[in-house]
Amino acid sequence: MKRILIIEDDPEIIKLLELHLSDVSYVTTMAMDGDEGLQLALKNDYELILLDLTLPSLDGVEVCRKLRATKNTPVIMLTAKSEEIDRVLGLEIGADDYMTKPFSIRELLARIKAVLRRTNESGKKQEDTSIIMAEGLKIDIDKRKVVVDDYKIELSPKEFELLVLMASNPGRNYTRTELLNMIWGYNFEGYEHTVNSHINRLRAKIESDMANPTYILTTWGVGYKFNEEIMA
Repeated sequence: MKRILIIEDDPEIIKLLELHLSDVSYVTTMAMDGDEGLQLALKNDYELILLDLTLPSLDGVEVCRKLRATKNTPVIMLTAKSEEIDRVLGLEIGADDYMTKPFSIRELLARIKAVLRRTNESGKKQEDTSIIMAEGLKIDIDKRKVVVDDYKIELSPKEFELLVLMASNPGRNYTRTELLNMIWGYNFEGYEHTVNSHINRLRAKIESDMANPTYILTTWGVGYKFNEEIMA
């Protein structure tokens, strides 16, 4: 059974989420403020976190930012704010999706299933190859493990998906729009600079020199590609 952590300060929304998620066999844990939710997220393993943006003690942005420093649990952000900047901010700090209140429970359940499915399927590669090797880099797709120069690298789900996608197709140029559609979904109302933020974070974790990257190269005027010249 999938375990979901709900970090939300509205009792009515909590009751609604708990009722409908339990109906489809999800096991839920509740936290009504950001600090409590963060501690639960760091100490326990959950398949997914539903995270409200506006919380007492620690807001959702800070919870997500601190969580992403050490854990890669998928996050769907819940927000009553509809402004574009809030959506973009949530995505740029590592949220996997977002829902704007008021939301449809049916749509939320569909988003949860989609995020969990993408997380489980992101390890699939053409010809069922589960290991990708490049200069100093090893990607174990089945184990969702990335090692650079013998050091294990912790990646968020979206960072891992981006890396696997590009490393599976070295030399192929991807536009920002293509990456947004392929990683976040064709119906995802995101923005191209969300891709830039994730690429920058990914580079910061796997590249020894951000100014002269070895693995993920910028194709000026187009987007990004994985360096085909270093493949094992």
